[in-house]
Order: sequence, then C-alpha cells, then structure tokens
Amino acid sequence: MSELRQRLGREPDGAREPEEKEPESENKLDGETASDSESKSEFGGAPPAPTSDDTPEVLNRALSNLSSRWKNWWVRGILTLAMIAFFFIIIYLGPMVLMMIVMCVQIKCFQEIITIGYNVYRSYELPWFRTLSWYFLLCVNYFFYGETVTDYFFTLVQREEPLRILSKYHRFISFALYLTGFCMFVLSLVKKHYRLQFYMFGWTHVTLLIVVTQSHLIIHNLFEGMIWFIVPISCVICNDIMAYMFGFFFGRTPLIKLSPKKTWEGFIGGFFATVLFGLLLSYLMSGYRCFTCPVEFNNDSNSFTVDCEPSELFQLQEYNIPLVIQSVICWKTVRMYPFQIHSIALSTFASLIGPFGGFFASGFKRAFKIKDFANTIPGHGGIMDRFDCQYLMATFVNVYIASFIRGPNPSKLIQQLLALRPDQQVHIFNTLKAHLVDKGMLASSEDA
Repeated sequence: MSELRQRLGREPDGAREPEEKEPESENKLDGETASDSESKSEFGGAPPAPTSDDTPEVLNRALSNLSSRWKNWWVRGILTLAMIAFFFIIIYLGPMVLMMIVMCVQIKCFQEIITIGYNVYRSYELPWFRTLSWYFLLCVNYFFYGETVTDYFFTLVQREEPLRILSKYHRFISFALYLTGFCMFVLSLVKKHYRLQFYMFGWTHVTLLIVVTQSHLIIHNLFEGMIWFIVPISCVICNDIMAYMFGFFFGRTPLIKLSPKKTWEGFIGGFFATVLFGLLLSYLMSGYRCFTCPVEFNNDSNSFTVDCEPSELFQLQEYNIPLVIQSVICWKTVRMYPFQIHSIALSTFASLIGPFGGFFASGFKRAFKIKDFANTIPGHGGIMDRFDCQYLMATFVNVYIASFIRGPNPSKLIQQLLALRPDQQVHIFNTLKAHLVDKGMLASSEDA
C-alpha cells in the first residue's frame, strides 16, 4: 500500500490535466509551422503585440455598464455612423476632393503595412529601408497619376509647355526615377543580411501592388462617373455592416477559420441585404447627371465639369417580368434603369467575393500575430482594416467597365486629333471621308 501511495503521489507528466501544459501547436496561430518559429530568431525577435484598447474615454464611461460584447457593438456602430457621415460630406465636395481623399487613404494604408514590416524586422537596423519604401511610393504615384492626367486632361496638358514636356517623356522619367531607387537598394545591401533585405524589397513592392495600383483604379472608376465610385464602395460598406448585424444577432455557424467571428448567417444575410441596397441606391442616383456623367476638363471655363446627356444606362426603360414571377407579384412589366441590372453584378461581387479581401487581410494579420493593422479608428482598427475589401472591389469595377461598359470616347478622340499637325489632320479627314462614302453615309464629290 505504501508503494501504491508513493506512485499515486508521484504521477507521471502524462497524467496531468491538459490545462497545465498546452501543446506547442496551440501556442501558435493556425498555419504557423516550425520553420515560422525558427525564422523569428533570424528576423529579429517577436512580432509586434496586439493593439491595445483605444476606445475614447467618453465612450468608455458611457458604456461602462455594458458587457464587452455589447460595448464593442455600440462603439463600432457609433464610429460607423461617423464614417458614413464623413463619406457623405466628401461626396458633396466633389470629385477632386474625392481623388485627394483616395490618395490620402492610399498613403495611410501603405504606412500601416510598411510599419508592420519595420516593427517585425527592426532589430537589424536595415539601412535606408523606410527611406527607400517611401521613395518607391513616390515613383509609382508619379507614374500612375501622370498617366491619368495625360489620359483624361489631354487638352490641358498640351496647352501648357511644362506639362507637355513632362507628358512626352513621362515614362522615361518614371523609369529613371525607379532605376535610381533600384541602384540605391543595391548599394544599401549589407553583408550577412542579404536575404532579409531582399525580403523587405519584395515586401515593399507587394505593398505597392496591392495599395497603389488599386487606388489608381479607384480614381479611374471615379472619372467614369461618380456613380461608378459611390455604388461599389457603398455596397462593400453595406455588406460589411449587414453581415456584422446578421452575424451578431443570428450567427451560429462558423464560416472560415481565418476569421472565427464570421458566420454563414452573416455571410448570407449580408448578400441579400447588399443586393437590395444596390438596386435602391442605383435607382436613386441614376436620375442625377452629377452622378452619372464622367468628369471632364472644360477648356472654356478652365475647370472640371460633370455635365452631359445621360447615356442609355441611365434612362428609364420598361422590362418584361418572367412569367414565373408575374404569378407571384401580379406585375407584367417594370420600369428601371439599365444600370440597376449592372448594380446586381456589383453588389453580388461585393457580397460573395469582396469578403475574401478581408479574409486575406485576416490571414496576413494572423501570420504576424497582430489584431489590427493599426489603431487609427477605435473599434475598427486601422485604415487598411476598413479598406481591405475596397481594393479588391476597385479592380473588379475597373475590369467590368472595360469589358462591358466603356466604348470609344468621341471627346477624347477629338482632343487628340486637334493636337496633331495640320497635314496629319488633313490625312485623317480624307481617310474618314472616304470610309463614310464607301458606307453610303456621305455623297461622293462626283455625285455632287
């Protein structure tokens, strides 16, 4: 018996309660492997800690009696309403202000992602890392914005001598600027840290691809008409809000491991709410020229104008309702704008594919063991946390316009023709006249 008591008093390690010793795999986030752990020592220590509570003190006091779940709900709700109000204000200020806001958001998102890389690898004190990152951001923005100005404001560029020279050699200047940064990077390479420096070189370029390229596409969408800017962004915002609401009140079934709080109930509820919202918002905006007309530069007034004859997309048309639906709603026809049909595609993408931008960001944050990209917006994280789905949406809208909407722009063609030499204009005129005579749209000189 004494021997038995000794054995019971000296239990082996394997008999202990599992809470006393967690397996090593549980100490890591999903997807982290042994190589990830080993790389921590190579990359300079532990990653940054999760962000702390940054809720304003006023809200903390007002919501002190609530549970953390409901407190987070109210904080997110109040800040969401504030951001929506700010969105309405910048829409009222016009497309140029919107373009500047997009650029500011782009710079902030770039700063948040680059800062994560700097915090993870800072122990090596890599020379010129931050300087080169911001230099490459400047180069890429110069290239993209120069292309946009030349494309949309060709007449203005041709009228001003300095702008005409910059436009003519724009791509060569852009390449020279990038080449300078490339040479600076090569000169900054430090022995024993080559691999890490190339990691960070790739980090900077992937960030530029994700952030700058997408923001450039957002601006292109804006110049096609503010409706192509507002409706997609609003659909993503609506889906984010409604998916959160449905998930908060009805969520039971987990959707994806990368985002444990996401549920199927929120995903499906957000989809139907966003499609309905897209149809209603498109109907309201399609009747106003300030939303549907492209942004153009007026030579006479030297200002940007948003005025045109609405295209067929924004003119009410009558559609026959399928017989199956007629028996349910007792309507045979419905009057709607053709753009509303396109809004279904936009809202569907915002609901079904757009969230994958958020899942991608969640995987990125879990890889570096951070809660948010930053703590800029209480309850929401950083600017990148709010725009992770918007960038994916911007690419889709730009591709959608190029594939199904955009056609030749007569005003741009005329601007380019007027910039040609007189002999080139005469040649094009004779070629076009001969083509129209062959088509029978003009009488030939012999018939006259």
